[in-house]
Order: sequence, then structure tokens, then C-alpha cells
Amino acid sequence: MKRVYTWAAQPAERTVTIGDMRAEKGKRKWTQVTANTADEAAAAGQAGLDMIICNSQNTEVVRQGNNTLFLTAAITLDAYPTETDILREAFRVLSLGADAVMTPRSMDVVTMLAKEDVPVMGHLGLVPRKSTWVGGLRAIGKTAEEAYELYERFRRLEDAGAVMVEAEVIPGPVMEEISKRTGLITVSLGSGTGGDVMYLFMEDVCGEKDTPPRHARAFGDLARLHWQIQEERVAALAAFRRASTDGTFPSSAETPDVAVDEFKRFQEKLSG
Repeated sequence: MKRVYTWAAQPAERTVTIGDMRAEKGKRKWTQVTANTADEAAAAGQAGLDMIICNSQNTEVVRQGNNTLFLTAAITLDAYPTETDILREAFRVLSLGADAVMTPRSMDVVTMLAKEDVPVMGHLGLVPRKSTWVGGLRAIGKTAEEAYELYERFRRLEDAGAVMVEAEVIPGPVMEEISKRTGLITVSLGSGTGGDVMYLFMEDVCGEKDTPPRHARAFGDLARLHWQIQEERVAALAAFRRASTDGTFPSSAETPDVAVDEFKRFQEKLSG
């Protein structure tokens, strides 16, 4: 555990720092999952993961669940359209205890943040919100030309000042070669084992979907538990309806009583 100060000048401890990841790049693997609730953040910490990433709007509640894991706050495209919006949101989440911000925006935006010493994670490979530019949802870098163009984008992102990059759905051998040749900490989402950080969404790891993405693996079966919860919910509601209509609910144990003499006086008052 490393001692640090947050951007709000508060002492804190972190399981890993940017300095650690840079020093050990290529020597070890880290793990990252999404966490957007306090419970998810707490579970990630209890499971021994290294890093979590959340929607920036959830930073405060996520830090309530875990205050030691390295936390990246993702600043979404639609909610923060201008550079001023992005910079203000970056400073807000860093003050709440985030350690880095993620943006899929332009190199100019990355440079703007980097000039303020904000640790920035970029997003390369398949960027789903921008998938129309590449003909839809598909792996990026399957031809030599496209793989080299992707490598050039990694170089430009590093030159812009980013320290990390979410590398999404890139062929494994291409990811491995690029990761060897960049100083960026590569966060592999569906891009094989060649990245520095192995990353999946919480719902995919825990098996909350009937059909996870091809690049993901369900290590749990929360979908089954969700169905069991729904079945129990329906059964309980049906039982409540039956008991309410047949007169067995509420019982005397579930209904306030009144002393016999007080009730008799009440009836007398009603009778006038």
C-alpha cells in the first residue's frame, strides 16, 4: 500500500500508483473492472483487484465503497461536450479521490488535461460510440495497414500526454507488439493477454447477462440469482394478493388492538 495525497490535499493510501505501473510495465499484469456502486467497489477490493473504473458521475459513491483501489473516472462524451466541461469534471472527480480520468476525446483534449498534470487514460481500438467510422462493431487492426495506423495512434496519444489507454477489441498479437513499443500503460479489453492491465466489465465477469460479449468470460452466474429474486418477488406478491382477498391478511397479530372498554365507549359515542 502506497501513501499518497488526493487532489483535495487529503492523505490516502493506494494499492498501486501511476509510478508503480510505469516502473513495472511489461513485468507484471494488473486487473481492472468497472464499479459504479459502493457494493461493486467494495467487492472489487475484497476480491483483491488492482484497479476500478467508473462513470465519473458515480465517483463519490464508488469511493464510499472502496478508498484504496486505483480509480479511473470515465468522462462520457455526451455529458461533457466542451473542453471547459471536461476540465471542470476532471478536477471535480480528482478532488473526490479519483486517481485518473478516461476520455475518448481528441488528442487536443488529452493534451489540455495533461498540461494540468491530470493522469489521462485514452481510448483506442474499437470505440463503440464512434463505431460508424469503422463500419460497425468489429476488431480493429486485422490488416497490416490498419494495425500500423493503430500503432501510430498509440504514438500520438502518448505524445499528447496520456499515461494509459483502454485498448478495446484489438487482435492479440497486434496488441502485444504495440504494448512492447509504447510507454502507455495498456488496458486490454478484448485485446488478449499482451496488455499491461486485464479489464472486463463487472456485469460480464459476474455473469449478469444471458449472452456476454465474445471477448468476455462469465466467472459467476448472477443472472441465475436475479431470476431467482424475480421469481421470489412474484411469488411473494401473489401470496400477498391471495391472503388479502381471502381474509387471512392482516391477522390479529398484524393489526393494532384497542381495549374493550375504550372500544365500547367509542361505539356509544357513535350512537349519540
